[in-house]
Amino acid sequence: MTDKTMTAEEVVSRLGSGMTIGIGGWGSRRKPMALVRALLRSPVTDLTVVSYGGPDVGLLAAAGRIRKLVTAFVTLDSVPLEPHFRAARQRGAFELTEIDEAMFMWGLHAAANRLPFLPVRAGIGSDVMRVNPGLRTVVSPYEDGEEFVAMPALRMDAALVHLNRADRFGNGQYLGPDPYFDDLFCEAADTAYVSCERLVDTAELTGNAAPQTLLVKRHSVTGVVETPNGAHFTSCAPDHPRDEAFQKAYATAAADPDAWAAFSERFLPAEGDEKSYQSAVRTWHEEQK
Repeated sequence: MTDKTMTAEEVVSRLGSGMTIGIGGWGSRRKPMALVRALLRSPVTDLTVVSYGGPDVGLLAAAGRIRKLVTAFVTLDSVPLEPHFRAARQRGAFELTEIDEAMFMWGLHAAANRLPFLPVRAGIGSDVMRVNPGLRTVVSPYEDGEEFVAMPALRMDAALVHLNRADRFGNGQYLGPDPYFDDLFCEAADTAYVSCERLVDTAELTGNAAPQTLLVKRHSVTGVVETPNGAHFTSCAPDHPRDEAFQKAYATAAADPDAWAAFSERFLPAEGDEKSYQSAVRTWHEEQK
């Protein structure tokens, strides 16, 4: 078995402009934010992003890195609409494919199974078909003759996901309440990179948790990055909750160009790294006391 450990910078060095990048997690929950921040410090741009969107999409949109977005929503959960996403859409900054949550899931399934599409009922009778005129329907070849949406495969060049634990070979484990389709993202992509709260020995993965928590299998993983608190400011239960105070500061700053410039300079400088980001966040929290 191959040791797949690498740094966030090594992951980003394998990505290129024009790629289709899938980002796991859900809204403001268990997003691979350390990898997204490393991507922001790189010159990579002109991306097609596939995501159940949260601040990952917001940050990439604010930086002008997105050419096309495929999503079911972009939210911060406690803030219903991600503010950078809202602003980018209002100025027409990128192309948008907005689909039903179930359609998104079956698009991942199709890609993971190397199928061009899968028939789904979701979307029939809704405005999904109107706002996505490229979608097609298929009719069942059996006696029922039912019409379905032919959901195209969401094939990706690379996937970025964040999990609670992983070993150096690429097995990834979630310990929270929801897998968030991270396994499908990895299987639907040509390459997949897992960041984790803690890197452990393989035997430890099932020492205190059921085998079913081993969500991501090593055969679908290209690289593993240990990034404690790497989902910040999104949640990564049970390791840490969402940093609601910092998320509020993020959303407030996003509403004003000058405030956002100051926020970016403090927390997201081009010459920074993940260690300096985490240090800046700790200092900020101390200032709030």
